[in-house]
Amino acid sequence: MVKRKAIFFDRDGVLIHAPVTSNNKPISIKKLKELKFTKNIVQICKILKQRYLLFMITNQPDFERKNNTKKNIIEINQFIKKKLYLKKIFVCYSKNDSCPNRKPNPGMILKAKKLFNISLKDSYVIGDRWRDIGAGKKAGCKTIFINRKYNEKNPYKPDFTIKSNEKILKILNEKN
Repeated sequence: MVKRKAIFFDRDGVLIHAPVTSNNKPISIKKLKELKFTKNIVQICKILKQRYLLFMITNQPDFERKNNTKKNIIEINQFIKKKLYLKKIFVCYSKNDSCPNRKPNPGMILKAKKLFNISLKDSYVIGDRWRDIGAGKKAGCKTIFINRKYNEKNPYKPDFTIKSNEKILKILNEKN
């Protein structure tokens, strides 16, 4: 059986706009009515779904921290899945960094690999935070870091660094 290529997108700050706190850290939206897709992401996903399986991998510790409900998170995620042609969504609700599914741990990516026969070396993780890049590196994927200039260090070296979604297609078209 032929292994398939995939793209693993982070949710907040990559697929949808993430509000930023006063100390320049991104946070998750709480309700569907707050959802706004990032620039060109609908068109980008429409093009990429021709060659890749598209997934969303997202940490949503606000549930465990009692800052949001699972119902709200699921409603937001299902809307995103439908609009962006995603094959499946993987969510980690834990706030515990030792959880194997909480990025930067690669658990969600490894689950997708097993379920969908994915070649991780031919796949990409696209994220805007160090946790996304860490998960991609640990899983053996190529990584694209969208630098939103958050107030945090990135201990992982991404394969590509871009400033906006527009460069995603350029990178993927050159590499495949």
